[in-house]
Order: sequence, then structure tokens, then C-alpha cells
Amino acid sequence: MPIVMARDLEETASSSEDEEVISQEDHPCIMWTGGCRRIPVLVFHADAILTKDNNIRVIGERYHLSYKIVRTDSRLVRSILTAHGFHEVHPSSTDYNLMWTGSHLKPFLLRTLSEAQKVNHFPRSYELTRKDRLYKNIIRMQHTHGFKAFHILPQTFLLPAEYAEFCNSYSKDRGPWIVKPVASSRGRGVYLINNPNQISLEENILVSRYINNPLLIDDFKFDVRLYVLVTSYDPLVIYLYEEGLARKCNWKMGNTMDKRRLPIYVQVL
Repeated sequence: MPIVMARDLEETASSSEDEEVISQEDHPCIMWTGGCRRIPVLVFHADAILTKDNNIRVIGERYHLSYKIVRTDSRLVRSILTAHGFHEVHPSSTDYNLMWTGSHLKPFLLRTLSEAQKVNHFPRSYELTRKDRLYKNIIRMQHTHGFKAFHILPQTFLLPAEYAEFCNSYSKDRGPWIVKPVASSRGRGVYLINNPNQISLEENILVSRYINNPLLIDDFKFDVRLYVLVTSYDPLVIYLYEEGLARKCNWKMGNTMDKRRLPIYVQVL
């Protein structure tokens, strides 16, 4: 996380306080990047919540780093920031270094941010995280780069807008089909159908062909999650976390009825 202390540290480096500069060079929370203009990056340590190490807190306290949390209850984020010497300000304050928000900022608010202020959402990142927008963008990429290059989804329809197309496809292959809300998570609101009459059209949903012959491990369904951190889209900079998460279903896909049941996953660490 590039932080406001960059300018302060650069000014300190050109001052007579050489001893303090040397100590900051070796500080576990500071990593230096850049070429001619060296930029300090703040490194967070998860164990600081438990150790309550004063040496970890000193950078945040020394440079009066602050944060605010808006429209969300991120207790873990608050604990980590506090352990690193950040102090919390009111959600309406404009004097902060980091804003952690549960929603996307409007463009006019993003334009008011200074170089020393960061937020936890890229503009329009929901183009990747919302199921309906992701579906539309994959379709766009198929048209641009070819269907084969982006054939990564089963046949899918966005309802109610594509209800007629879905019914036409259903008449040729009755499924089953899986229904998902466009802006939900953790499996909430997901269900299987065998008939279009089972679908509620009161809100936007995605309907996809259910995969009856998925890749299995010893006849168990599973999924693998890899976590990445995107720090820049132009140029694109992505960090892949060293560890992932594998989840395995708690029953085997032994017969047709099992294939139509939604799996309950057990985490495998």
C-alpha cells in the first residue's frame, strides 16, 4: 500500500536526520520500490493483531496515518489497521489515508481523492464481480477474440431479458438448469430447476445449463479457489497468493438424483 509518508520520508532522507532514515530502511513494515524516485510501501503483518508489537505500530503513529470504514462492518480490517498504528476517523471525514467501503464510489468522489488517499475498490470492478456483468463481458470477448478462446461458461441466459431465448433452448434440452442471483454470494439464492415455470422473474437472475458430467475427485465434486490481488489495471499488475482453498462435496455423485442435488462442500485446508 503506497502511503502518505512517501513525501515525508523523501524529505527526511534529504535532511540531517540520517539515523532515523537508516532505522526506517530496515523497518519490517516498509518496503521500498521505484527507480530514481524511491517510494515506500507499507507492508501489513497479520500476526500484529496478536503480538501488539509497538515497533509495528510506530510507522502509523509517526506519520499520523488514518482510515475510515464506510457502509460495512470490517472488524478484521479495523483490527489490522489499528495494530499498525492507524487511527480511525469519522466516515464523513475527508482527512484520511485509506477508505474501506462496502460499496463502489461515485466518479465525482474518486476525482476528489489525493495522491495519498486509497480506496479498496477500483472503479467499475463490479464488471468482473457481478455475475450478470461478467456474463455480458465474456460474451463481448467471444465476439471480439473468438468463441473458442473464451468458451469458459456453460450456456447461460440473463432473465427476464432473455426469457424467450431460454424457453426456446429449454424446449430442445430440458436440463436440469441452475439459477443464480446476479449480485449475491456464498451460494445464497441458488437453486436447480427442471421447468421454466419454477423460475421467479421478480429480479434479475442468471440461468445456466447444469453440468452433469463435471471433473471429479474419487467421484466427489470439488472446486478450487485461487486468490489474487490486483493493484493496477493499466498496466495490469496481479499478485497471486501462495495458498488457495479446495472444497470437496460431502457425498459422491453415484446416480442421476445425486447429480441434480446441489453440493454441500467441506473445506479441505
